[in-house]
Amino acid sequence: MIHCRINNIDVVAEEGTTILEAARKFNINIPTLCHYPDLHINSDCRICVVEIDGWRGLKTSCSTPIKDGMVIKTNSPKVLNARKTITELILSNHDANCTACVRNMSCELQGLAKLLGIDENRFENVLERRPLDLLNPSLARNPNRCIKCGRCVDVCASVQGMHVLERMGRGHNMDIAPAFFQPLDDTFCTFCGQCANVCPVGAITERDNTDQVWTKLHDPTKHVLVQIAPAVRVSIGEEVGYKKGLISNGKLVSAMKHLGFNHVYDTNFTADLTIMEEGTELIHRIQTGGVLPLMTSCCPGWINMAEQEYPEVLPHISSCKSPQQMFGALAKTYYADKIGMDPDDIFVVSVMPCTAKKYEATREEFKADGRNSDVDVVITTRELGKMFRQMGIDFDKIEEQDFDNPFGITTGAAALFGATGGVTEAALRTVYEIVNNKPLEDIVFKDVRGLKGIKEATVELGGQPIKVAVSHSLANARELMEDVVAGTSPYTFIEIMACPGGCIGGGGQPYGTDNKMREERIESTYIVDGNMVYRKSHDNPSIQALYKEYLEKPNSHLAHELLHTTYAARNL
Repeated sequence: MIHCRINNIDVVAEEGTTILEAARKFNINIPTLCHYPDLHINSDCRICVVEIDGWRGLKTSCSTPIKDGMVIKTNSPKVLNARKTITELILSNHDANCTACVRNMSCELQGLAKLLGIDENRFENVLERRPLDLLNPSLARNPNRCIKCGRCVDVCASVQGMHVLERMGRGHNMDIAPAFFQPLDDTFCTFCGQCANVCPVGAITERDNTDQVWTKLHDPTKHVLVQIAPAVRVSIGEEVGYKKGLISNGKLVSAMKHLGFNHVYDTNFTADLTIMEEGTELIHRIQTGGVLPLMTSCCPGWINMAEQEYPEVLPHISSCKSPQQMFGALAKTYYADKIGMDPDDIFVVSVMPCTAKKYEATREEFKADGRNSDVDVVITTRELGKMFRQMGIDFDKIEEQDFDNPFGITTGAAALFGATGGVTEAALRTVYEIVNNKPLEDIVFKDVRGLKGIKEATVELGGQPIKVAVSHSLANARELMEDVVAGTSPYTFIEIMACPGGCIGGGGQPYGTDNKMREERIESTYIVDGNMVYRKSHDNPSIQALYKEYLEKPNSHLAHELLHTTYAARNL
């Protein structure tokens, strides 16, 4: 253990601990800007500098380990002056029109300026304005707000393994952008949105579609439906500052009705439907010698990567649409028929934890009627929080309501879709009982739970041991893909989620997401599962009724027409 003093407080920490980490353990706040939990330490911004007795110059606390006998000052006049000057220099090359920025009042640079008492910048603004990148449906990039902290570069390279964003140039002329300043649409960007999640300012954000939703909600000619993804429910409380944490389904449904939605549905319903279709597909491939391993298809970020970089694995990917798209297809066909309404008059909104879902909804193959997109608009958890704040909704006072029918009953298995390993666990609960014709003794598959990058498990199906693998983050996915391409993969089923932690860590989730938050959201997901009446997708009576009334059986001709698709290689 190392002993030192920080601001006249005796501090003891393990060897190798940085000054920043040691200070935070003793509730001593040192401001940071480029530093982010779970990412590499680059010491780019220099905001976290401290003064160490006997050391020359100021040192960055995020990268300097504590040593025995150190005497450290985090707020000496020398430190405060340096910190304020650095911040003012950053602001002098920044679009400071804060009220026009989506990060207004949640911006880390804005908060730092307030903390340091910067009411007026001593330096002239020297910003040279650059064009915005608004050519894709998922992400907006505003280089005029970029403070060159490097977080987006780090998460894109080290966590996702994509290397879409790079540092170019040096000094004052350094920029962060895709190579050759291409728009994101012309790169191998998967639109996962992790760059937007870690950006401290408003340089990269999701494309805001809330105005479009408001317009349709106030259009009397439109019947507006909304579906809510399972990962949204375990994080929306954070976004709106709900002091009791997890918001109940009943309060969330009621809040959506207050916004003006005609009907509110649970994406968990079509997550159960996905398990029925994908599980049947897996059983068929195993029994008929089909292409294995079968890989999940519910994550659009992963699908984008496969189409762009690993076209060889496309035959391995399930033909099932994602739960979002299955819901949209049913809304514009089965639901429209059931209520006797023209699909042209039905407007489907999805609330997702994911920015890539915005891109997915625009794909030409997802038009069940051949004209209209199955899902018309996708908004993120953050955008939903914005709408709730605009309406002034108080979750403590709002009454509870049930999800609407005919998609009102869901299972705990579907709730697991929000967490890494959840699709696999849900699939195994159903596939095991169908193939082995007996109930599971324990429906919890602990081996596929947790934040380990690649997890694996073995389950017996029809007397044969079947290996499954689960990965989250695209860098981990690459490891599995290399084996599949080489023909050496030992697995029968592979789940891939583009974002760390799965959908609970999606690019549209509340800002500040780190591994601690991911673990808390995953635990909330397991609580939701444990509290459900039905915990296996094939036990869902609403799913059984849908097949009996409309789809006939899993993988039927009509099911394939509405719920399945194909993917193709895409070259830039």
